[in-house]
Amino acid sequence: MRIGLIAEGGYPYVGGDARLWCDRLVRGLGQHEFDIYALSRSERQEDEGWVPLPPQVSRVRTASLWTAEDDGVVPGRRARRRFAEHYGELAAVLCAGGGRAADGASEPSSALQADRFGNALYGLAELARDEGGLAGALRSEAAVRTLERACRGRDAMRTAREARVPDLLAVAAHLERALRPLSLDWYEDDGLGAADLSHATSGGTAALAGLLARHFCDVPLVLTEYGVRLRTHYLAGADAPPAVRTLLAGFHGALAAEAYHRAAVITPGNAHARRWQERCGADRSKLRTVYPGMDASRFAEVGEAPSCADPDTLVWVGRVEPAKDLVSLLHAFAEVRKEEPKTRLRIVGAPAGPEGEAYLGHCRALAAQLFPDEADGPHTVGDNPVSFEEVGGPQLPSPADAYASGAVAVLSSVVEGFPVGLVEAMLCGRATVSTDVGAVVEVIGGTGLVVPSRNPRALAEACVALLRDPERRARLGAAARARALELFTVEQNVAAFHGIYLDVVAGTPVRRVVLDDAGAPLPFGVPAEAHVPGHWTNRPHTGPDTTAPLPEGAR
Repeated sequence: MRIGLIAEGGYPYVGGDARLWCDRLVRGLGQHEFDIYALSRSERQEDEGWVPLPPQVSRVRTASLWTAEDDGVVPGRRARRRFAEHYGELAAVLCAGGGRAADGASEPSSALQADRFGNALYGLAELARDEGGLAGALRSEAAVRTLERACRGRDAMRTAREARVPDLLAVAAHLERALRPLSLDWYEDDGLGAADLSHATSGGTAALAGLLARHFCDVPLVLTEYGVRLRTHYLAGADAPPAVRTLLAGFHGALAAEAYHRAAVITPGNAHARRWQERCGADRSKLRTVYPGMDASRFAEVGEAPSCADPDTLVWVGRVEPAKDLVSLLHAFAEVRKEEPKTRLRIVGAPAGPEGEAYLGHCRALAAQLFPDEADGPHTVGDNPVSFEEVGGPQLPSPADAYASGAVAVLSSVVEGFPVGLVEAMLCGRATVSTDVGAVVEVIGGTGLVVPSRNPRALAEACVALLRDPERRARLGAAARARALELFTVEQNVAAFHGIYLDVVAGTPVRRVVLDDAGAPLPFGVPAEAHVPGHWTNRPHTGPDTTAPLPEGAR
């Protein structure tokens, strides 16, 4: 089958989000054909280029989200009237609370608002397809004035009515960026319309492209969220003015609800994401949890070897940023040292951007203050029991070597989605101490110790308990590795999506029109069994939307 894989700021770019799991998925499903639709987030990302692509990728189509591309069309009176109608309806829904009624509740009102949002969204998409000029219209003064009228409307929430001109300009600019997929030319028979299904690798803008493929071409949508985009928006927009937060929350909430309603299957990456999706309106019957797949072979040597780590060493591995709460970890380590003076702490990771650089400097200063350099005697040079290192050096050439350097792996985060570093430690057979955030409890499943976040004393007590009990460490490490191999490998991820693809296509009517030699439609030209891998027919598909021969297994 042919799959249209839609990614925002991710695959196939070298610096993209979710690049690894998308690449592993595509390579693992060599019997299918993939078309990649990539939305880039920055010029730098585009300049870095793509990862090497396997032969089952037929083509890659890209579009920019970091710069606006105007088609040069000047809309006429009819097009301007259509835009004002649909954009006004969209703005009215946002001012009324997105998918919720303004007074907060009845379900029929909520369903009505969701229906209004969908009609307005697809109306704008049809305007872009029929007339063009939508990109310019979304950036026009008319869009801001339409948004202002909606904020002053009778059904608008109080917070929306308080929006001032800077707030309206900020919201209009955000909506223009978020709605750029409406103007793309991807939704034709030579684009996503040629796919058997589309697979959006995140919510938000990527899901919007999948919704339009479904609207224009009846292509079923599979939606994967390893981190719920709506939750990310709530966390990232905390510093915005109240009116901006209200309106953008209404838009992202309504878009998420529309994507969950129209998707054929929704695949959260963990139970934490699944609960968010259910709370935002996802139908439980569509939800199928698929854990991220990780390459276990990179950690096999460490995981299968007898433990030779320093029994007095704690290790933390990850990106250095405030959400990882290394400050609490350092204070916890001060408590550990009171009980076990020989213990050392290795912090392994690179800073994440300028904020991470500043945070790393703060942590270094705190470590120097809490733990003065120690020396064996008055004439020797001492060192600090806390070391800050990065993977890639002579001592720690790989992440597996980092985990192998410690007897206990520690996770101290206050915010976490799916804890990749924790799974890596489990694959290395390490006993773990983690804070109870995100999907940590679900991942650990009883094979490690979990404590409340921002609680250095509890973190210290758990570390001391494992440092003093080597048999327990070994037992927990072996159980953790067995659990990780069972649930979190590439193989299980690929097998799960292969089954989902077949289920979705099996329940979808065949849309392709196959022509005979005279150019007339050929009834039953694509039998149902054509979607089943194997040698069911020797005749390759010859429909007008084929850009490359189908793989042998998908004929």
